[in-house]
Amino acid sequence: MKDVTITADAAEMRLDRYLRRETPGLTQGVLQKLLRTGKIRLNGAKAEANARLNEGDVLRLPDIAPPSEAPRERHVVKMDPARQKELEGMIIYQDESVIALNKPAGLAVQGGSGIAVHVDGMLDALREEGAERPKLVHRLDRDTSGILLLARTARVAAKLAALFRSRNVEKTYWALLAGVPDVLEGRIDLPLKRIEFGNVSRAEPAGRKDPEAQKAITDYRVLDYAGRKYCLAALSPHTGRMHQLRAHCLALGTPILGDAAYGGIFAEPFAAQLHLHARRLVLPHPDGGTLALEAALPEHMREGLKYLGFAVPEAARPARRM
Repeated sequence: MKDVTITADAAEMRLDRYLRRETPGLTQGVLQKLLRTGKIRLNGAKAEANARLNEGDVLRLPDIAPPSEAPRERHVVKMDPARQKELEGMIIYQDESVIALNKPAGLAVQGGSGIAVHVDGMLDALREEGAERPKLVHRLDRDTSGILLLARTARVAAKLAALFRSRNVEKTYWALLAGVPDVLEGRIDLPLKRIEFGNVSRAEPAGRKDPEAQKAITDYRVLDYAGRKYCLAALSPHTGRMHQLRAHCLALGTPILGDAAYGGIFAEPFAAQLHLHARRLVLPHPDGGTLALEAALPEHMREGLKYLGFAVPEAARPARRM
């Protein structure tokens, strides 16, 4: 075991990102096992992967030996003209400090086992000449579409990370749900804990006294519904737990359509895809003012809305900095 004191250059980083940076080739599976078994301690306490580091924090770490065959360098996605055009087409807003993408469903944000193409591996293509490589600020599940915010510099990334951590960001997702809640608007206040089955992670409801329970709160509002079989809902998470919206919708008795892992059915004529979209993001701009972003719906969700007779927005409202 060894103790490591966090220095200023690592302040505001997520613990898992810091450990992967310091231990090239460290796999997510190995990292999660070390965290789950309490072998990694942060200031003497059991640590979580998404813990934010502060200057002066003390990490107690075991000797971590990543697999010898693991890659030693960042995986960079080869950018041919078609892929470059696809990436540029995702951009919905950019300025001197931030870039916002409308990430398509099915594109992973970061690499992993069997993932050859991911946003993190394409960020060099968004680097301006002589500038830093853009930084990821938050994540979306691979099968979730919608707004993904990037920072152009480490300084901006730290500011944005602090905003997300302080819950000073208004996030709205749209989801097509299988079923209609008995109450059309409300709050889901249900703690969640992370459960792992081999290499698969899952969020499960937890009792409030469970030592692994994490506070998880989601506001929801039904925007339209078709009988008792389907509805379109706006979901606003106040916390950022893994798979929070998916687990909360299942707990509400209305799983997200196409979410096989959390009870959502695949039903004709709906596409066999997750019907969850990060629709809107409103946050303080790191350089002042307020940034309001909106991402157009993916085609499979537009088709689902059409089939149900719901209003289909023709386009997203333009990004605004106020």
